[in-house]
Amino acid sequence: MVAEVTPESCPCGSGEPYRTCCGRYHQGKPAPTPEALMRSRYSAFVLKLVDYLKSTWHSRTRPQSLDLEESPRWASLQILSSGVSGSDGNVHFRAIYRAGTSWGYLEEKSRFVLEDKRWYYVSGDTTEGVLKPGRNEPCPCGSGKKHKACCL
Repeated sequence: MVAEVTPESCPCGSGEPYRTCCGRYHQGKPAPTPEALMRSRYSAFVLKLVDYLKSTWHSRTRPQSLDLEESPRWASLQILSSGVSGSDGNVHFRAIYRAGTSWGYLEEKSRFVLEDKRWYYVSGDTTEGVLKPGRNEPCPCGSGKKHKACCL
């Protein structure tokens, strides 16, 4: 199982329907917090919404081009912490992905800025690693099942 969009669930893992969760931000509504923006950006990576990612990336740090064709298959998102201080925000998250038959993670401490009543992603400090879940551990895909009964 890898994160997917269904009418019942948003890829960000909030448990809300996509249309009332990240879908509304993808349609143009400003995300109210850095965490909401981070979740919507994760969903945009899952859905390969390049235009949304670029539009929510601060102009000082936005790449000229963004190619998601070689992106891993994103499986789940964990928000570890988030906060706001004035017009600055931060989100510490871990995103789990599937690469072939292996699992990996990208962990980032992201920085955001509020300008003209909109939050923008500025930059982040990232680390990556390999996950090696045991057969009886929860599956990294976020299904809630044991790994041996899900994605093994």
